Amino acid sequence: MVLHGQRYTYLAAGTRGPVVVLLHGLAGDSDTWRPVIPVLAQHARVIAPDMLGCGRSAKPRSGDYSVAAYASSLRDLLVALGHRSATVVGHSLGGGVAMQFSYQFPEMTQRLVLVASGGLGHEVTPALRATTIPGSILALRLATTLTPKWVGSLLHRVARALPSVTASDLDELARSLAALADHDARAAFMHTARGALDITGQRLDATGKLYLTAKVPLLFIAGDADAVIPARHSVDAHEAVPHSRLELFEGAGHFPHLDDPHRFSEAVTRFLRATTPARSTTTDLRDSLLAGAS
Repeated sequence: MVLHGQRYTYLAAGTRGPVVVLLHGLAGDSDTWRPVIPVLAQHARVIAPDMLGCGRSAKPRSGDYSVAAYASSLRDLLVALGHRSATVVGHSLGGGVAMQFSYQFPEMTQRLVLVASGGLGHEVTPALRATTIPGSILALRLATTLTPKWVGSLLHRVARALPSVTASDLDELARSLAALADHDARAAFMHTARGALDITGQRLDATGKLYLTAKVPLLFIAGDADAVIPARHSVDAHEAVPHSRLELFEGAGHFPHLDDPHRFSEAVTRFLRATTPARSTTTDLRDSLLAGAS
């Protein structure tokens, strides 16, 4: 699909049930959701886009790679596809985009599922913080000159040295590095990373706006062995939002949907069945804003 003169690609499956959008993380793409899409598509109409700068979507050098722009692009994609609202599932950076979408377009947000989500705390792996250092793009360019085969070999050596790192985390890191061999993808990655991170950690903090989800069914999913974003962020956010639910996957890393696709699919499906989609209005938003201000 072409929107605003740029190509947007997405995976789609399912013909009935609620609309469920799956948003990938930084340097990822829609393929990360392939293990869970078949099960989810039995109960929902699933859309998994490649966000701008990622996967098979356009990678404009002058693109806006902010979280707010990603949320607006999702709104445009849904409208273009004929959908008025959706349950939004966001992983890592995609979780931040999902929250931003719910803040900007509450009338289009039925439910939120935040998976190992960014924007819920300051800490993040040093490897991502390092991407904000001047000159890091040159180091990244050097790293991505390795072929996927060599990357995979290197990462599996790391796995043997650091047994706490899950195989799914390593596989996705290898895929991301291979994708970043493309110059435009690498530039888009750097723009996005520097908008969300700095050398000290995450710059974006959505916790101050979580009260706006008071009428939106909210599910947190995290792996207790996440070495990228601490699972504690999801646990703390869950405790701060009384109506929310939490699924903590034992032994899972930063990609719980890959470490245990069956449990993930069942958790999301159960959440869809057990909750009523939100139907927010401008009046609801005004009431929430005033309540939060007081």
